[in-house]
Amino acid sequence: MSGYDSSDDDGDVVLLVCVMDSVVRKIRRQSRVPKHVSSFSGHEKMCELITGHEGLLLEHIRMNRDCFHRLVTLFTVQNRLQETHTLIVQKQLMMFLTMVAHGDSNRRTSYEWKHSGETVSRYIDTISSHLVQLASRFIVPPDFDAVSTVIADNRRFFPYFQGCVGAIDGTHIPCVVDADVAAAYRNRKGHDARVLNVATSNPAFMFPHAPEGKYYLVDAGYKNKPGFLAPFRGQNYNLHDRRQEDGDRRKEIEETAFNPEDDVVDYGNAEYDVGEASTQQQQREESNDMGHIRDHIENAMWNDRLD
Repeated sequence: MSGYDSSDDDGDVVLLVCVMDSVVRKIRRQSRVPKHVSSFSGHEKMCELITGHEGLLLEHIRMNRDCFHRLVTLFTVQNRLQETHTLIVQKQLMMFLTMVAHGDSNRRTSYEWKHSGETVSRYIDTISSHLVQLASRFIVPPDFDAVSTVIADNRRFFPYFQGCVGAIDGTHIPCVVDADVAAAYRNRKGHDARVLNVATSNPAFMFPHAPEGKYYLVDAGYKNKPGFLAPFRGQNYNLHDRRQEDGDRRKEIEETAFNPEDDVVDYGNAEYDVGEASTQQQQREESNDMGHIRDHIENAMWNDRLD
């Protein structure tokens, strides 16, 4: 009578498990549903946008066809992007522009353009880096000696605003940051003014300061100071509301009306180190200097209107 050998049963169990695992894997492969199966491929979508109605392209990438082609040429000539067997340069840029124009997520962009999330992330990062490098080529100081055609060719603005070299307004950018630094990125009253103070006081940012006698137009979120002309505070600048409030004034006066109120603004406690601050008296004197310019513009416009 032979003895019982348990090792044979153990071997059978291991073999059975391996067979079952192989069968399960095969079934899963056969039943797997492909993720990117749309009949409308990313390449076809790109071709439709490029060759279709220009308004559709503008809606998708916030850029007209000529500007898009020039951007493609720039990236191609400078060898900043290389064509691959799945992504030509046009498609790489189109994917990036569509994502940033609409604030789309990685997942949505991956679905729309039929590429993996890793591929999308890699090209978004690459193109973003190249655009930052190109910034100094396109973001340049204005010509302080020239008067913008927007002003020079419009009798409502010229000669009153011939000293204007540009306009500055706050920009709200949605972003996702770590929780421990989120407070610094949260929008609140006075934030734009503090950002401008940092940008204009730190030489590292190379802010193009307007020369004496010239100025940037800023909104009521900022205050008057040399080189920056703000409107009178408390004045309603909405054209429709102005017409309801004062039907006697024509469009020229409604759009540029001034209200002589104190425009010294208290922005609360600053959160940024902007170096040595001016004394309160100096700030008032600087504000008054720009206030005189503003008063002169107001009087000139009103006198011309009466004439």
